[in-house]
Amino acid sequence: MSRFVGVDKNIHDQQLKTGVLLVNLGTPDAPTAPALRRYLSEFLSDPRVVEIPRLVWMIILHGIILRVRPAKSAALYQSIWTEDGSPLLAITKRQLAKLKESLKGEYGDNVVVDIAMRYGNPSMSKALKSFQQQGVNNIVVLPLYPQYAGPTTASAFDAVVKELQQWRWIPSLHFIGTYHDHPLYIASLAASVREHIQAHGKPDKLVLSYHGMPKLFHDNGDPYYCFCAKTTRLLAEELQLSEDDFVMTFQSRFGKAEWLKPYTDETLEQIATQGIKNIAIISPAFSADCLETLEELESENREVFVKAGGEQYHYIPALNDRDDHIKLMLALINKHI
Repeated sequence: MSRFVGVDKNIHDQQLKTGVLLVNLGTPDAPTAPALRRYLSEFLSDPRVVEIPRLVWMIILHGIILRVRPAKSAALYQSIWTEDGSPLLAITKRQLAKLKESLKGEYGDNVVVDIAMRYGNPSMSKALKSFQQQGVNNIVVLPLYPQYAGPTTASAFDAVVKELQQWRWIPSLHFIGTYHDHPLYIASLAASVREHIQAHGKPDKLVLSYHGMPKLFHDNGDPYYCFCAKTTRLLAEELQLSEDDFVMTFQSRFGKAEWLKPYTDETLEQIATQGIKNIAIISPAFSADCLETLEELESENREVFVKAGGEQYHYIPALNDRDDHIKLMLALINKHI
């Protein structure tokens, strides 16, 4: 029996197609401890995510973390779960629907589009196998992480390659690694901030909170911090902000190691004690709202700011399925079709 997988039908009389795959990080299937245990086991077993020596980390992960953390994480997910299920998955499906409509209008049935989560469902393998059976000979992968990072973007690449290594016929592959400085991305972020200011007034300070990363990753050459800094600079220039008008921070740290600084929660506490009473916070690293934005930023960090003396705290939603965000995705994809 061959180790390589081919299509199960002749495709010589088929119209070959382009497959576009939108990839996000992932979500548990349900806000329960068993579902979180499965999800966290897959996520935290990825060597791109945790670079501790393998044997040591597996003992810690299975001996301690997966015994304690799933129940705590399940409670947090329960606080944001909706009738449509996981917010991240529901929003990604809406992005998919809009993108499908736009691409069908331009390319008809010659382009197929799907979504996948790096961890959990729908899986990367299932989406790519579906492309294979549909006669796709050109694959465009768009990881929905604006700023390249090893634990996110590179991990998505690993999963794509792992699947394609099993195929007999390897299609053309276009992997979009970063779009942190794309003009349409910056314009969409700026539009969301302007809309917030129009509705709520200008804050004393705009906080740009990016997902954190162990400092060791940066020291070893990961460009994520630099890409976050460039996004911040370009957005500030687009909004014509002075240096006193904004601050860049990092959230969602885990464990005892030093992560990229300044930390979001500590910064919020500090600026509140300095007399900053009104802030707006946005997280440019997230293309769709999820646990880290809807619970951590909306709830946990609001409490930190108010407890330290802050008064008005406004979270500006992720770009989600905004039309200008879909326009950006189309621009990124079109050059590879």
